[in-house]
Amino acid sequence: MIQCQGIVKEFGKPPQRILHEISFDIADGEFVSISGRSGSGKSTLLYIISTLDTPTKGKVVIDGTDIAEMSVAELHAFRNKNIGFIFQFHYLLPELTGLENVLLPARNLGLEKVKESRAKELLQLLGVAAQADKYPGQMSGGELQRVAIARSLILDPKYIFADEPTGNLDSYNARVVMDMLLQINKDKHTTIFLVTHEPDFSALAQREIFLADGRIRA
Repeated sequence: MIQCQGIVKEFGKPPQRILHEISFDIADGEFVSISGRSGSGKSTLLYIISTLDTPTKGKVVIDGTDIAEMSVAELHAFRNKNIGFIFQFHYLLPELTGLENVLLPARNLGLEKVKESRAKELLQLLGVAAQADKYPGQMSGGELQRVAIARSLILDPKYIFADEPTGNLDSYNARVVMDMLLQINKDKHTTIFLVTHEPDFSALAQREIFLADGRIRA
């Protein structure tokens, strides 16, 4: 379970408040979407919940542990083991093949050989097995994003945080990506937190949070 307790985020001097006392829980296995206009604080909230950023005030508790109480090493290990990230931009390394990019998180833990068959299986399931030996410059936008999704799944994370994962895709590939996330949630009971500006995609989640001016409105 993820618990957000009174999350406040401020930037700059004098401080400008981006998030105002945000509190809610995410149950294990839940698919939660967060929507709202540009500048509403959606991505800022995702970065805080996913441990990539820290709140100015308040706290995030994941599986009973206050993230702020973890050391840098503990946080890094927790993130590698439990969290998968999918962003609007795929962030694949151009010098690595599709398979090598998928295996990158496993390589960081010395598990590259152990996870190689799983990586190939994921590429097959996501319909991009043919991209295993290609470099990112040889792939389409939809293929790049699906390889990035495979990378996020290689260590079977308990949580997936997706920040506008369909933002750079055409309507067909956007729907393919959403269907994949829904299937992952159903089959693996993976907790998914999705930021999207697409009302139709946001409505596919089990629970939708609407953010406006840094506050939960619905």
